[in-house]
Amino acid sequence: MDIVPGLLAEVAREKILPRFGALVPDDIDQKTGPADLVTIADREAEDWLTERLPHLLPGSTVVGEEAVSADPEVLSRLHGDEWVWLIDPVDGTQNFVDGSPRFAVMVALVRGQETMAGWIYPPVEGDCAIVQRGQGAWLHGERLAGRKAVAPSAAVADFSRQYFDQPVSASLSEVERRVAQLDRGSCSAFAYLQTAAGTLDMVVQYKLSPWDHAAGVLMVEEAGGRTGFLADGAPYVPLPQDPEPMLTVGDASAWDDYAAMIRELSR
Repeated sequence: MDIVPGLLAEVAREKILPRFGALVPDDIDQKTGPADLVTIADREAEDWLTERLPHLLPGSTVVGEEAVSADPEVLSRLHGDEWVWLIDPVDGTQNFVDGSPRFAVMVALVRGQETMAGWIYPPVEGDCAIVQRGQGAWLHGERLAGRKAVAPSAAVADFSRQYFDQPVSASLSEVERRVAQLDRGSCSAFAYLQTAAGTLDMVVQYKLSPWDHAAGVLMVEEAGGRTGFLADGAPYVPLPQDPEPMLTVGDASAWDDYAAMIRELSR
């Protein structure tokens, strides 16, 4: 799988970066609404990767964000036992449209409802983070490690309340007041990367499209963190799921304390 970072760099160079800062109105469409955008770069990058990734692993198949948007039945591939390449061609599409560099290509390799490897490539920064189950998460040739646990009052968090239903949205308003800093990055790829690298302490997510989370959850776990559903702490599984609050922390030992704080504020 050593070739994957090179493929992500190539697709970024050919299909994504030429569109960055150069989109015209006809290059942008809405999917479910004005907060759910897709661009020509998303579609072309996914097509490019869908053609190439299966050749790296004979018998593998692909589940891509834009393919699922066109045909939701594609998601059923994740329920089988075959190898599946899970693709988010441009995570952070709104940022991409707005001219912010906080967007990335995300790819995960999944089998039997378990993420085995993942790659996160922010094209503007140009370095690929790599994770393999049981072998750590790596960036710039160095192993990633989350920050050691800090009290919630000293934590740096990332979440955007507009994506949550009540009562969690209201509780997060209180969480915002209690943490040291809130980063509304609007990009799962960067949230997971920063948590694995130790510059974020906690991330709260709600929308659970598997391409947004599979690579990043494994990356954080291999860096010493933990992801679990807020209701019961159950681990994340890369399958289609209904929206539900999910908490990621950079140090696994902090998960219970952060979860208890959020639950208490949502009563």
